[in-house]
Amino acid sequence: CHWCHVMEEESFDDLQVAEFLNKHFIAIKVDREIRPDIDKVYMTAVQAMGSNGGWPLNVWVTPNRKPFFGGTYFPPENRGNRPGFKTVLAFLQSAWETQREKIMVSSNQISVAVIAAIEDVGANDGRFPDASILRQAMTEVNVQTDPVWGGIGLHTKFPSSMPLRFLLRYHRRTGDQEALRLALLTLEKMAYGGIFDHLGGGFHRYSTERSWQIPHFEKMLYDNALLVPIYLEAGQVTGRDELLQVARDTLDYVATEMTSDDGGFYSALDADSRTTSGEMKEGWFYTWAPADLIASLGEERARIFSAYFGVHSEGGNEGRIIIKKVRSQRQAAESLGMSRAVLRSEITKIRHDLRLVRSGRTPPLRDEKILTAWNGLMISAFARGGFVLNSPRYLSYARRAAEFLLLRVRAKGRLSRVFFAGESSGPGFLADYAFLIAGLLDLFEADPDLRWLTAAIELQDIVNSEYGDEEGGAYFRVPRGVDALFTRQKIGSDGALPSGNSVTALNLLRLYEYTLNADYQERANQIFQTFSNAMRRHPLAFSDLLVALDYRLDTPFEIILVAPSTGNGLSELLAPIRRNFVPNRVLAIAQEGEDFAEKAVDIPIIKHHKVLDDTTTAYVCVNQVCRLPTTDAAQLEQQITQVNELLH
Repeated sequence: CHWCHVMEEESFDDLQVAEFLNKHFIAIKVDREIRPDIDKVYMTAVQAMGSNGGWPLNVWVTPNRKPFFGGTYFPPENRGNRPGFKTVLAFLQSAWETQREKIMVSSNQISVAVIAAIEDVGANDGRFPDASILRQAMTEVNVQTDPVWGGIGLHTKFPSSMPLRFLLRYHRRTGDQEALRLALLTLEKMAYGGIFDHLGGGFHRYSTERSWQIPHFEKMLYDNALLVPIYLEAGQVTGRDELLQVARDTLDYVATEMTSDDGGFYSALDADSRTTSGEMKEGWFYTWAPADLIASLGEERARIFSAYFGVHSEGGNEGRIIIKKVRSQRQAAESLGMSRAVLRSEITKIRHDLRLVRSGRTPPLRDEKILTAWNGLMISAFARGGFVLNSPRYLSYARRAAEFLLLRVRAKGRLSRVFFAGESSGPGFLADYAFLIAGLLDLFEADPDLRWLTAAIELQDIVNSEYGDEEGGAYFRVPRGVDALFTRQKIGSDGALPSGNSVTALNLLRLYEYTLNADYQERANQIFQTFSNAMRRHPLAFSDLLVALDYRLDTPFEIILVAPSTGNGLSELLAPIRRNFVPNRVLAIAQEGEDFAEKAVDIPIIKHHKVLDDTTTAYVCVNQVCRLPTTDAAQLEQQITQVNELLH
């Protein structure tokens, strides 16, 4: 948060400001990533007061925690139409002394408005959401998508604002080519733009303009965790390795730069870094003076690099170059008169050399909090990357992180929100459980160790008992017994992160397919019904719940692979599952003998299946009715790629 740092240096580090602040106010600093519930309440309050919101978020509250004034960045002194922080403090101190009764009335009114605005639950007519909501969402995507550069809108763009996973599923169920085109347009433009770090891998926080060229340079773990599965899925849909390569580069970045010795994943890298003159400047670490590129590479290699990445001598960001692709490898190779293989080899060497030069700079600060929810997302990314790309190395990162969270961040069965400096702390929120459960289910499919499914079931039981609303349906953000601020918050819409209810809905549907426990499916149905009216009003606000709804309206495949003790034929049958986009399915792999017997107790769908002809045998079932077993990969591929058309 660039402006958070600016305000900290300008105002909070100022001794005069600190003296006045401590004399007249009780100052409480809240890390919004540890307490997103508090951030949600007070951000909503500031927006209700007429501000656009954002960070830094400064809010003044009464002793009973009700907000009466707030804003974002305040300069130290009055600046144009923006009041200075000192002016604001003096005004509010005086108002509290002279107009306290008026402030209390106003704070009560604001709090009522916040409670009404913060939840997505309104009067429901009991109708279960149907396919019309998915079609309505597609209509809205067509209207709101930038037709040239992809993404939502024509100005600042966040990757999370585009419902890419929904578009890929909608295309699969309907054959709508526009859904696929818009998804690929967005993914390609992001992968080519400056929002992607073409040297070190990984995505920056957002683009400051419509073409994805000039980013805000902060790197967040959750952005990268959410984008990896999308690029994997797009690669499966299209068969294009360059989309899969974006996922590889992003996973490699997280493995190298964002992984702790314990196996957990750190939260973020700052946008600002120290220049050679000692000044903190946004993006300095990632950008280049044109002369530095030539000095680092030499003129001929710089020419090759420029043909692919299109750098210009005048620079692009206050005289510094933001590296971005402007040509495909084929186009660049043709312009240079060399083969694509030679160009690819040269670019690989150049990227390596430039990374070495860049590593000599002072890197951005790293936020080394290990947040449970964000780690759950990254476990999913590594598990799915390990499965789709057939990479034991990626799978090992998912496994280590899951072991770390279950051993170090879970105590007496309950999850903490954060692990930092050797200790876990903070209450676990719905998202912490939901994202980790999703990660464990993805890990179980890629690494068929029953402990992952067992842990997912144990955590879901806690979610049901401590977060569930037995009367109104769906789930609260905070558990019973936690001191909630005004409301426990029941949220279905997505923000920068998917909502806990959206992810929980899909978790429940997957758990039902494994266990045949009807309570899981009923609880998922209650989530859909709880938010059905809100989904009809603003379907794109619920993009991840749309993904779960597509799963619910489909007839998911139960894919069971039973392998002999030798493992003969297993890799051959896994190959079509790895390369094909089959999102609405569960996968269970069991080896005959003790492994099969143990899994059959908890996974009823695998019972009565056996190995044929001493080779791995596949069973594809729908609603527990199975097609003919097969040991042939081509036949399995034909079975799993059949699609149920989306009905009206």
